[in-house]
Amino acid sequence: MHPNQNHAVSSELRIPVNTVWLGGLGVVPFAASSAVVMLASPKIAAHSEFALLVYGAVILSFLGGILWGRILALGSIEAISKETRTLIASIVPSLIGWIAVLIGPGLGLPVLAMAFFLILVTDLIHAKGNLFPAWYPKLRVPLTLAVIPLLLVPAVFG
Repeated sequence: MHPNQNHAVSSELRIPVNTVWLGGLGVVPFAASSAVVMLASPKIAAHSEFALLVYGAVILSFLGGILWGRILALGSIEAISKETRTLIASIVPSLIGWIAVLIGPGLGLPVLAMAFFLILVTDLIHAKGNLFPAWYPKLRVPLTLAVIPLLLVPAVFG
């Protein structure tokens, strides 16, 4: 491998620092809400469970939007037209998040946890197909592995 190629590959695998910071900050509301569920009075914990549910639904929708945006970035009508299944998959997280909010924290939070796992799998599949930058899985996996158990805290402690 040419030395310049090695540098290009290593820079493609480095996670941009701003995405690490922003992704980490995005986990804070999950952690804070889960901590309140564990430590607060039942009334406050119930509000925190609902906050966790709504925030989880919002972030799940955001993840679906990332997939939608990557397809639109393909540019040409022909390329986008070949990605109907992926476009459909990109709106499913929003619908699941909406349903989770409607059914409430008791069942909604485990539904969100499963949906976060499924959108991660979807993103990893698309990352292998070069739809995402090479570094994207290195960002998404730890964030998702942090979020899923936090979504399940109310089931254990609530």
